Amino acid sequence: MPGTRDYAREDAAEGASPDPVSDVVRWAAFSCALVPVVLLMCGQSFGGAAGTAAGLVALTCACHALLRQSARSAARAVAEQSVPHRGRHGRTGGGSHRGARHPGSGTPLD
Repeated sequence: MPGTRDYAREDAAEGASPDPVSDVVRWAAFSCALVPVVLLMCGQSFGGAAGTAAGLVALTCACHALLRQSARSAARAVAEQSVPHRGRHGRTGGGSHRGARHPGSGTPLD
């Protein structure tokens, strides 16, 4: 049924961007350019509009850095979950190379 929430989610899932962070940053850059223009049209001084633009640019850069850091942390957490735990001391194997002095089955005993 068109207009329902489920229908809207299906459309959004099909056209989802591979990098949503870039989409957010593009919209933020667009607003950094649009807001000062609107402020000038509404009678704000050029200095006030320039100050607002500078503040928006600084905020956009900070948010972009935080989003990238969050994405890297999430990717690292997923990668760490997929690696199996190697044991108490980080060694692999069942103890065959642990320096024991006992002869193995392949060593002849005299």
